Amino acid sequence: MPACLLLTFYLVIPIAMLIVMSFYRSTLFGVVPDFSWNNYLHFWRNPMFPNLLLRSIRLAVTVTAISLLVSYPFAYFLARGTRRFRTTLLILVMVPFWTSYLIRTMSWLPILGIKGVVNYSLMTLQIVSNPVEVFLFNQFSVVLTLIHIYLPYMVVPIYLSLDRLDGRLLEAASDLRTFWHVTLPLSLPGVVGGIVMVFIAAFGAYVTPKLLGGSSGIMFGNVLADQYSGTFNWPFGAVLALIMIAVVLGLLVVASRFTRLDAVFGARA
Repeated sequence: MPACLLLTFYLVIPIAMLIVMSFYRSTLFGVVPDFSWNNYLHFWRNPMFPNLLLRSIRLAVTVTAISLLVSYPFAYFLARGTRRFRTTLLILVMVPFWTSYLIRTMSWLPILGIKGVVNYSLMTLQIVSNPVEVFLFNQFSVVLTLIHIYLPYMVVPIYLSLDRLDGRLLEAASDLRTFWHVTLPLSLPGVVGGIVMVFIAAFGAYVTPKLLGGSSGIMFGNVLADQYSGTFNWPFGAVLALIMIAVVLGLLVVASRFTRLDAVFGARA
């Protein structure tokens, strides 16, 4: 009962308020009840918003896919490889969580900037004669920074899933294609957990695109935030928020097709 009350107060009621607010109308004197579909029609009639939604989904998928490709081999080495440096490597994975999100984002400015480390190295090695501007304030810088920030969210659940595997199963399957038929299926809860966490975090990113994205790296979360702090069009902001929630729920539905969601974050399948 206490858990249900907390979920009702912090989840159900706010979403219900968003749904009601999405049918209001913004005026010079505030928001007034309208109870029409105008805000939803405005979203679909203006191609900028659907295109921005698709771009944000594409960037989130890119961040998630690259994070998975990098994280799985590393997590496999942690779980099945040598135990000598396991604790040290796990601590190094968790170190970014001890640093402010804003600091981690801003640290890429002196790395990718015109006078940054990358350009200085390229010019020192005489690979280029002038500073290269393509490293910053675009989708590349947003994807790279989000991968750096959210990589631990992919590594940790995959590692926990692999670490729980019974070594006897792997030994029994040593004469089969062990990885594809045993290791990967049994580690699927960790993989799905990492995908869900990284995609949701990258899809809703706001600070990183705002600081490093420029005009081509702006994402859906930036436009949503502007409805509340810039244009003060709260009803349309509620529509954008509900669309983001719908995308996340769709991801969870797809994820549930591959593994039980209650087995994703630590429970045994």
